Amino acid sequence: MKDFIRLLRRFVPPYKKYMVLNIIFNILSAILNIFSFALIIPILNILFRTDDKVYTYQPWDLDFSSWESWKGAFDLIKNNFFSYVSGIIETEGGSYTLIVLGVFLVIMTLLKVLAMYMAFFTMIPIRTGVVRDIRNQINKKITELPLGFFSEERKGDIIARVSGDVNEIETSIMSSLDMLFKNPILIVIYLAAMLIISWQLTLFVFILLPVAGYVMGKVGKTLKRKSLLGQSQWGALMSQIEETLSGLRIIKAFNAEKKIQQRFEESNETFRRTTNRIYRRQQLAHPMSEFLGTATIVVILWYGGTLILGENSPIDASTFIYYLVIFYSIINPAKDLSKAAYAIQKGLASMERVDKILKAESNIQSPVDPKPVMLNHAIEYKDVWFRYHQEWVLKGINLCIDKGKTIALVGQSGSGKSTLVDLLPRFYDIEKGSITIDDTDIRDASLYDLRGLMGNVNQEAILFNDTFFNNIAFGVESATHEEVEEAARIANAHDFIMASEEGYDTNIGDRGGKLSGGQRQRISIARAILKNPPILILDEATSALDTESERLVQEALENLMRNRTTIVIAHRLSTIRNADEICVMHEGEIVERGKHDELLLKDGYYKRLCDMQKF
Repeated sequence: MKDFIRLLRRFVPPYKKYMVLNIIFNILSAILNIFSFALIIPILNILFRTDDKVYTYQPWDLDFSSWESWKGAFDLIKNNFFSYVSGIIETEGGSYTLIVLGVFLVIMTLLKVLAMYMAFFTMIPIRTGVVRDIRNQINKKITELPLGFFSEERKGDIIARVSGDVNEIETSIMSSLDMLFKNPILIVIYLAAMLIISWQLTLFVFILLPVAGYVMGKVGKTLKRKSLLGQSQWGALMSQIEETLSGLRIIKAFNAEKKIQQRFEESNETFRRTTNRIYRRQQLAHPMSEFLGTATIVVILWYGGTLILGENSPIDASTFIYYLVIFYSIINPAKDLSKAAYAIQKGLASMERVDKILKAESNIQSPVDPKPVMLNHAIEYKDVWFRYHQEWVLKGINLCIDKGKTIALVGQSGSGKSTLVDLLPRFYDIEKGSITIDDTDIRDASLYDLRGLMGNVNQEAILFNDTFFNNIAFGVESATHEEVEEAARIANAHDFIMASEEGYDTNIGDRGGKLSGGQRQRISIARAILKNPPILILDEATSALDTESERLVQEALENLMRNRTTIVIAHRLSTIRNADEICVMHEGEIVERGKHDELLLKDGYYKRLCDMQKF
């Protein structure tokens, strides 16, 4: 329950107004219910003529300073109400009195159900608002966390947390909020009424409730552990589906369909067995609460009957029936409360998984007082060391990139080229050394300003399921249609865009799936052209293209690189012949640097890379 209270403190405060209204309407509903039940006593007395006592009106004179005064208040209300009913019976007769009491019961019931509806009405904004806020916070956190966080997590498991776990929170915790706000109020008010009617009978209820609560709590703790395991297995299933969708071409090419199917079916069966155990424990709530409720009623019937049959009974038969009706009304709230307790345990397990994202700390932050950053002279790497885990990926890198120059990074896969480039926009932070832009350490600049200086074109063009226009204008909110079209022309993309059904308003599909590789890359280049950044990063931008597409993309890249500071990562050495400086990387170090012809004359790493490509 502590975890649940902490959850409410985190997410419910913006909806305090609705919560207060919900509590007020629930209290009003419970009180109206008590008074409507009270009509049972005079109705029974009239029907069965069990009460010969004469009631006379007594004046109101109560201070409510003690338990006796509260008991006296109940007796006074009962006496004056019965006096009123007796007066109607004497003047109008029993049949007319029953009609009056029946109308009064209908009115009280109408008011009660209206109060109940208003309690539901005020709960809905809390339920939907909290779930919306959780989704917003997850999405915000995903965009804020560094790339390193996601390299440690499986994409499918993160998707499972955003979808399945948040849905579980909605169906388990949020749907239980009404029961948790309403049922304790009902139980407390009903128990108070029962205490006023007969504290002796109510004592038995207080003895049994802690026992029932203890049993429910033990089962609930077990359920949370099982639920956490179940959500983890669901995340693993989602990861497998994501991997299957991403690698479908390879799966079919290697005839691995049966292997993938078998792996998924085994995981799915494990998840099914865990889910079976969770549902079986959940279903314990209803029969267990019904059994305990019945046992309590039997005890009350026995003890209440003993009191009534005694000579000096503190309670008459009609009041005892009224007492039983109130107690029976506690059973449903108690059942709902136990169901809510089970559902919340399951939802808290999902919340625990969601919190792995929400409470993850980003080690890459903007400084409190950022310094302005602009490129007027040079970018400089000074004795830069970096590692992802234990092994150093970059070792003592020193590199100066003058404004307007093109620097090419070449080397075998795993030599550290992409890592070196990823450090510049602070996708990762260096371990030792510094990276400066015009003598300003990039860690002293705001992330927004720093990344605003750079444009990226990657080997895989990252596009969105949106129109040509919105993909090119991505990140540039004020872009006009003319500016987008001009960027597309420079990137050799305008002609195929206009040949599509709706021109710049044509949707390009998921990840640009309706386009060829070359077309996707040219859209990516147009996006960089529109941003007009002073620093350009090209990461294998032409390596996955055919000859014709490469020619068009290379031409677009040359248009983009003109008068910009450019860092190029390339496997195809033919694309970097004209670079101002080529840096050859090997095992995290720059082992050679110079122009193309100079490096060939050295007959070292670069010469071997060129010879391998010729071969």
